[in-house]
Amino acid sequence: MEQKIHQGRNVKRFREMLGVKQEALAFDLGEEWNQKKISLLEQKDVIEEDLLRAISKILKIPVEAFQNFDEEQAVNIISNTFNDQSNGYNYYPTFNVNPVDKWIEALDEIKRLNAKLMQSKDDQIKTLEKLLNKI
Repeated sequence: MEQKIHQGRNVKRFREMLGVKQEALAFDLGEEWNQKKISLLEQKDVIEEDLLRAISKILKIPVEAFQNFDEEQAVNIISNTFNDQSNGYNYYPTFNVNPVDKWIEALDEIKRLNAKLMQSKDDQIKTLEKLLNKI
């Protein structure tokens, strides 16, 4: 069964992790926004691209995080990493991960991915600058 990414829930999760109140996000989005409208937005499965870009800029979180982040998938990746037996060891750690720890791990992964995106962007800019200098 394919699970659908819930963009509104992702906005809420990242907003809460950053300690940003709905009222503050509404204020940053503009006059037509209020707390109730943010609450409704966070219930939507899909959010318009322009609005996601605005929220991304305010929260300083890549748009792709809202579009692609799936908590269950992140937990599975982390779990599979710990349960990898390719080295020949039977290593099955048993630990209780509280939700805060899961979010911190997910944020670290997002930071790592964001750094890769930024490096890729910088590389593309350098390539374009070289091409422009040849003209």
